[in-house]
Amino acid sequence: MPRVTTPLCDRCGAPTAWPVRRCTECAGRRLAFATARAAVAYDPGVRALVAAWKERGLRQLAALAAELVDETIPRPDVDGLAFVPPDHERALTRGHHPAAAFARELSDRWGLEVVAALVRVRVTPRQAGLPLAARRRNVAGVFAPAGPVLRHVALADDVYTSGATASAAASALRRGGARRVDVITFARAVR
Repeated sequence: MPRVTTPLCDRCGAPTAWPVRRCTECAGRRLAFATARAAVAYDPGVRALVAAWKERGLRQLAALAAELVDETIPRPDVDGLAFVPPDHERALTRGHHPAAAFARELSDRWGLEVVAALVRVRVTPRQAGLPLAARRRNVAGVFAPAGPVLRHVALADDVYTSGATASAAASALRRGGARRVDVITFARAVR
């Protein structure tokens, strides 16, 4: 699997030709998270692996994802680890929630507490295939804090594609009291 390696955008973690504070992908965007980092590039092979993990119930892949993240990304200096909450219907259909399983596996490696800090307040259509602006609209206001949130929290999810979901979830964490949110994903779309 192709690792995401330096140099990176300081903010969104996109691979770049040289280190930059904000890249063309995130410059000019209001992002609610401080940083985003991923272990591997979301290429066709990784895409197939993630599809098997999410849609075909290969639950043991959460441990593999956490292992690769642990090998690739330094443990952030945070108070706890949250995860992007599932769409209830999709979680029932799948029988599991990949982001929560990934967060639990990562918490074991990093010695962090997993906190269910977010809830999904409405059902949304799938993000796959939507253009960037539509992705942002699709997830705007979809998450809410589940109560008081830790001051500095890492937000775990399986894939960072456009950053829309990560930013919407981070925004809800900040409304709940987080001062800083760092996003950690297994894979990242590389443009």
